[in-house]
Amino acid sequence: MVDHESLHFGSFYHIYNRGINRERIFVEETNFDYFLKLIKKHVLAIANKYAYCLLNNHFHLLVRIKSEKELINNFEEDWLGTDIPQPSQKFSNLFNAYSKAFNKRYSRTGGLFQRPFRRIIVTTDEQLIQVVIYIHRNPEKHGIVNDFRDWKYSSFDAFYSGFNFIERNEVLDWFGGFTEFEYAHGGIE
Repeated sequence: MVDHESLHFGSFYHIYNRGINRERIFVEETNFDYFLKLIKKHVLAIANKYAYCLLNNHFHLLVRIKSEKELINNFEEDWLGTDIPQPSQKFSNLFNAYSKAFNKRYSRTGGLFQRPFRRIIVTTDEQLIQVVIYIHRNPEKHGIVNDFRDWKYSSFDAFYSGFNFIERNEVLDWFGGFTEFEYAHGGIE
């Protein structure tokens, strides 16, 4: 079920969005890199990232919004004396920051992303596993590459390198280990 309501503290979400009229939101390598940088800046303070894939005209993220207790215990100095930031606002900040930079770079105006951004709450372990596989296999599904393992802008590679601010060990535990993670993704040729 697609939920357009607020993001709930402590819940997992498959978050995705695409460009207005399915237009490209990533044109060159620097766009992908900048979006990942903005995720780190705006989202990782309020959410843990488990999987991602950035494609030419859309993206997918699997995140868990931190609990209010986690946020209070790990607050940033700028939150002192203020309410805990609302997760939906942090995602809005991400999209707005990226849109402004994209518009400036390509001399365009107006919205870049469809509104509202899509979110599906993920409630079971089986769903978590299926969403990770779906996100990683997405570039192949859309015919961008012949083998999803070749797509540079996916967290799949991070499970080998341990890089990109994902909760690697937790995801591998969902699958029962690294060998099972590879097998569930279609094995390694």
